[in-house]
Amino acid sequence: MVPSSASPVSSSHKRYFFEKFGITERLLERCLGEALSAGGDYADLYFESVMAISLGVDEQIVKSASQGTSAGCGIRVISGERTGYAYTDNLNADRLLHAAKTAALIASGPAKQPVQGFTEAPAANLYPMEVGGFDLGKFDLGLAARLELILRADRAARAYDARITQVRANYAEEVRRILVAGSDGSFASDTQPLTRLSVFVIAKDADGKTASGSAGAGGRAGLGQFVATKGPEHLAQEAARGAILQLGAVPAPAGEMEVVLGPGWPGIRCTRRWGMAWKRTSTAKARRRSPGSLGGRWRARW
Repeated sequence: MVPSSASPVSSSHKRYFFEKFGITERLLERCLGEALSAGGDYADLYFESVMAISLGVDEQIVKSASQGTSAGCGIRVISGERTGYAYTDNLNADRLLHAAKTAALIASGPAKQPVQGFTEAPAANLYPMEVGGFDLGKFDLGLAARLELILRADRAARAYDARITQVRANYAEEVRRILVAGSDGSFASDTQPLTRLSVFVIAKDADGKTASGSAGAGGRAGLGQFVATKGPEHLAQEAARGAILQLGAVPAPAGEMEVVLGPGWPGIRCTRRWGMAWKRTSTAKARRRSPGSLGGRWRARW
């Protein structure tokens, strides 16, 4: 059994698979036993579950919405220098045991008994998640809270300047849960959230000139991270500012220009005149080797 001294964070990761898919420690031991039934040296089970949701708003209308869950288990058996793999996306006991028997075919020898019970090493909570968000494996806040984020971004972008004519905002999140059990009694689990909010705007002036701007933010945390500089209002204003700024932009200058070499080692500029070998040559040395180059044309006109 996993010791009671295991950290609460690790226990909550493990509990998700146990409660959601009916995985038990006895089932893990049976699968590892089947994986070593042909005499492998080591076996492990890798469980993964991913929940994802995305929302998109265009012109203040929800244009896209999706939510889905995928889960599976990969089983690995090592026998000498050979490795056998099997996978199933059905986590019931029969399919797991069948996958374990398939991975075991890489070996050919007497069956080995895996260690009974598991020892879970303490692990830091690298991605803390607020209660009511991801932590219980449910999207408890529902679509309303997520939709409100992108609608706030839409309103803020339109309020920034009357020349903002179109706003698109998108929100995406993913929660990846992992559980690993080894035949040596090792046990580990983790939960990895990932969320992102992005805003895209189009501005148009009285002359019909258009420009676009975008901004986004995200990270391995829940909805609570979208405040201050990651808040929907700030992101919308940054996207709108970029678009409005481009409306007044003028073309960059082009044509012949004076080139000034600074002191020291501006080697990249020297290559056009003297070749690649001058990349590592100082300006002073280049002038000594090519007298009269100061103030002259670096290359002939094409």
